[in-house]
Amino acid sequence: MTRRLELTPGGPSGRRTLAEEAAAELHELILSGELPSGTALRLEELAKRLDMSQMPIREGLRRMQALGLVEIVPHKGAWVRELSMEDLRDTHETRLALESLAVRAAATRFADTDAVLARAALAEHVRLSKAGDIIASRQAHTEFHFAIYRAGGSRWLPRAIEPVWQNSERYRFGSRQTKARIEQTRREHQAILDACQAHDEAGAEAALREHLEGAMQRITETMERRYKKD
Repeated sequence: MTRRLELTPGGPSGRRTLAEEAAAELHELILSGELPSGTALRLEELAKRLDMSQMPIREGLRRMQALGLVEIVPHKGAWVRELSMEDLRDTHETRLALESLAVRAAATRFADTDAVLARAALAEHVRLSKAGDIIASRQAHTEFHFAIYRAGGSRWLPRAIEPVWQNSERYRFGSRQTKARIEQTRREHQAILDACQAHDEAGAEAALREHLEGAMQRITETMERRYKKD
């Protein structure tokens, strides 16, 4: 049984409220593509699908709206936000700006305890990727990055990054996790971690940018192939 994605990386765990459970279920359905972009989100249908009342689902949709994954227009309804090249580029540029700040801050004060958390998350990401557990490997990937970003000591940067990060996760469809791709991603992550441990701000930012640019290129190529089919 796979674990669900947590909405707040590194956040408190434990017993969820019904609204939190609804949000987690909706989050997983959107990121997995089971609720594709443009899908109308009707309370009655979601209540039946998730086997719960409409009230927690309504709150769950609001939380998805706060993350930028759902559009809600009064008297018109709710739907999963559309994917587009324009939105992808905007998301990518925003991530580059925010995460560059975060990783430079992390490099200035990276501690041994931060390295332990990041190494464990990276090892878990590699293991789960090889096992083909997409949901859990996605969570481990998130934990790796946010273990580094939290090391910078800012209360606000990780919070600012989260909604943009969550939106970017919707574009990770159709990615083939070959052995070569898994190893390439591991090396990119290791380069970020090594630079942070060396307190090399410029090196950490350069490694992060290389990682994000590579992901952007792969996603762009996938989207362009999809558009040609359509």
